[in-house]
Amino acid sequence: MSGDRSSGPASVLLRATLLRYLEAHHVMTLATSQPWAAAVFYVNDDFTLYFLSSPRSRHAQHLASDARVAATVHEDYGDWREVKGVQLEATVRPVVQSDIARVRGLYARKFPVIGERGAVVAPLVEALSRIQWYEVKPQGIYFIDNAAGFGHRDFIDLGGQGPV
Repeated sequence: MSGDRSSGPASVLLRATLLRYLEAHHVMTLATSQPWAAAVFYVNDDFTLYFLSSPRSRHAQHLASDARVAATVHEDYGDWREVKGVQLEATVRPVVQSDIARVRGLYARKFPVIGERGAVVAPLVEALSRIQWYEVKPQGIYFIDNAAGFGHRDFIDLGGQGPV
């Protein structure tokens, strides 16, 4: 297991690999502490992830009382030797009003259907008017890569307590 506390080439390579993986995928499974799990579409800006959801959803209600989550990003593999993915621990908060336009722009670039309101179908515009934007701030993030060995994980510490 490697950490991100050094600034060596391996750390830079791991960060780049993780960021490419996050940018290439679309769905994060978010697990709240109550417990509950929900799949949400996300966009990332470095290691901060953003998603939108109804504030009335079960996971949003849980987040209102406890902001701690665990999350994964992965594909559906048929061969365990090919498994790759991300695991993280984080806190979630609503995006501050002054940052919503920037986050919406990031999201629209990844998911063009969100785009400009004039180009979006009416039911989606209505749904978007009732959502809340959320920010996921990981304390640590693992990259799982079974191609490097069964159960192989690399860790980047983003301000948490180190690998678990």
